[in-house]
Amino acid sequence: MNAFVLVPGAGGSAWYWSRVVPLLQEAGHDAVAVDLPGDDESAGLPEYARLVGAAISGRTDVVLVAQSLGGFTAPMVGARPGVAEIVFVNAMIPNPGETPGAWWDNTGWEDARKSAAVAGGYSEEFDVNEYFLHDVPQEVAAEGEPHQRPEANAVFASRCEFMEWPAVPIRVLSGEGDRFFPLGFQRRVARNRLALEPDVLPGGHLLGLSNPAGVADYLLRR
Repeated sequence: MNAFVLVPGAGGSAWYWSRVVPLLQEAGHDAVAVDLPGDDESAGLPEYARLVGAAISGRTDVVLVAQSLGGFTAPMVGARPGVAEIVFVNAMIPNPGETPGAWWDNTGWEDARKSAAVAGGYSEEFDVNEYFLHDVPQEVAAEGEPHQRPEANAVFASRCEFMEWPAVPIRVLSGEGDRFFPLGFQRRVARNRLALEPDVLPGGHLLGLSNPAGVADYLLRR
């Protein structure tokens, strides 16, 4: 039996993983999504890492799964005892010492996002429905509204304090239709920062909501 510790993206709501966790549990595994204080201006990456570390503590053979902004927490806890693998899902992959606030310019994200929008025929102007919810079932999006919270500025100034990548296997999973982090952009970042080629599933940025069965099946393939 594996243990899956799943880290959400901006806002920090564990609800994001609400479609994936039951599928992992039904397959006979331990799975927990960590709720993070995304809207707390006093909480940065160290606080996030402590909460994720507490979820890892006492578990063995842990697959640490990080969505979007959660990618900045993963390397800070990935060397903890019990962690057996890290999986990035449409994630911000950091360099040592980088801040989430600097990541956007460091990776060339905005130009990549706008270029993909022009090529894909959708708006270059960011809109939640256009970039996050375009492939999420309406009933799921409606259920999620009460769980959403804004991401405070504090975390974007926090440094990702790790010296080198943990000595565990790392996988990168990308949504083929991700408009926020376009697939070509994700491939470039994963190659440059991890020397890895992403695996690809149908779905957009909120892959755990638009394609939960695909994500669960992928996580179970070790």
